[in-house]
Amino acid sequence: MSYKILAINPGSTSTKIALYEDEKEIFTKTLDHPIEVIEKFKNVQEQYEMRKGLVISFLNEKGYDINELSAVVGRGGMLPPVKSGAYIVNETMLDTLEKRPAMEHASNLGAPIAYAIAKSAGINAYIYDSVRTDELHPIARISGMPDIERMSTCHVLNTRSMAIKAAKKRGKRYQDMNIVVAHLGGGISLNVHEKGQIVDIISDDEGPFSPERAGRVPCRQLIELCYSGKYDKNTMHRKLRGNGGLKAYLDTVDAREVEKMIEDGDEKAKIIYEAMAYQVAKGIGELATVVEGKVDLIILTGGIAYSKLMTSWIKKRVEYIAPVEIMPGENEMESLANGILRVLRGEEEAREYIE
Repeated sequence: MSYKILAINPGSTSTKIALYEDEKEIFTKTLDHPIEVIEKFKNVQEQYEMRKGLVISFLNEKGYDINELSAVVGRGGMLPPVKSGAYIVNETMLDTLEKRPAMEHASNLGAPIAYAIAKSAGINAYIYDSVRTDELHPIARISGMPDIERMSTCHVLNTRSMAIKAAKKRGKRYQDMNIVVAHLGGGISLNVHEKGQIVDIISDDEGPFSPERAGRVPCRQLIELCYSGKYDKNTMHRKLRGNGGLKAYLDTVDAREVEKMIEDGDEKAKIIYEAMAYQVAKGIGELATVVEGKVDLIILTGGIAYSKLMTSWIKKRVEYIAPVEIMPGENEMESLANGILRVLRGEEEAREYIE
């Protein structure tokens, strides 16, 4: 029996949709929302009807009958911390996302749009590997300051999907392996999967710098800069997220441009770019200690994992720990659909959301 799954992934200025039949992508489409349209709405929730309408209109234009669907999956939004895997979208989840989200974010519309379409078709709607997935060990939550507790914020959807895929490729169960994954994108995060759970992470503000984020910087110097009188709070936030990393050093967020600079003999570009690889490798080594060095596999994923230069630099420093597999791309739509496919096949069980 084959299954048809519609995946919906709302972003800040677009909504991506994709249809899969089992593992095969039938179509994918990015529905753009111009900034002048987005600015007409006071908040994300007010965008619901607009985004839902565009999704349904596109499906109608394609002549696609939603009654042929087996399930609909939306990107998991800013819920309170949840477990990894699938959750059935229910009224409690929708109420939480509408009235009490942990944070204002476009992904909060993934579940309600999926639910509306699924309800019309008489099938279940799901979320999978929410951005708020949190399975950290209690010891991993300790930061060093009682005022601040470490939280699980990383690229869960893609990293977990790639870990599951890599385990299957080796004829093993994800739940039987220890895997360290580095997601290399506009932001860089790392996590360690211990026997099927993401038990510790390095978030994009406590680890390697990236194309646009500063990552972990010396705390004392950061405090001095914050109170220097030179910058206001918003500017400092932008220095850490948006204007940090490659953008701050080389005035670009495009890794391909940086590699072109290196090809042209730019020594500054070379040491900055290699420093990014160096910090990723340090992060992998740091997370290897969580499982006492018993790492079965290291995965490099995300858009920058397409770079042979970047991945070769990282691999050289960490392959003594474990074999390194390069699985480039963001893979979000595939990850959503494949997660629900495993539920429909009975390989995983979907949870019921309880606030």
